[in-house]
Amino acid sequence: MTAPIRIGIINVSDRASAGVYEDIPGKAVVDLLNKYLTCAWEPVYRVIPDEQDQLSAAFIEMADVQACCLIVTTGGTGPAPRDVTPEATEAVCQKMLPGFGELMRQESLKYVPTAILSRQTAGIRGKTLLLNLPGRPRAIEQCLSVVFPAIPYCIDLIGGPYLTTDETVMPVFRPKS
Repeated sequence: MTAPIRIGIINVSDRASAGVYEDIPGKAVVDLLNKYLTCAWEPVYRVIPDEQDQLSAAFIEMADVQACCLIVTTGGTGPAPRDVTPEATEAVCQKMLPGFGELMRQESLKYVPTAILSRQTAGIRGKTLLLNLPGRPRAIEQCLSVVFPAIPYCIDLIGGPYLTTDETVMPVFRPKS
């Protein structure tokens, strides 16, 4: 039996990391991935304050040591001074994938005009895809559902494990070879 695929989930929040409020965004990502994925997987889970150095260190540990093929963050993508998730992502990635952020903002604009303030992005570190999502559970679902069809193939291309999904819930795209 092979080990479960590891996926990093990080809620970036000063208040949640201090225990001021419950970590609902990170749990929303786990719930969505449980709905989407049919392959065996396990979360590598963190709640981290809006501190770029701590977040970058968590990315490096999850990608390089824990061998997560995907790291999903929630929060820290707005224009406020403490919102540093995109900067932490860019600091540790070898390649950026701006199309993920572009598509998520486009989808979010269907619901709120303030979606243009979001700075979600994605990038690659080694064999790991890093993806920044917004911090609100409804926005997390809207954004993840629109980009997830490309995620398994992206992970294939960077040499990661083969992710399978429930095609009735989350159909993914892989080119016919």
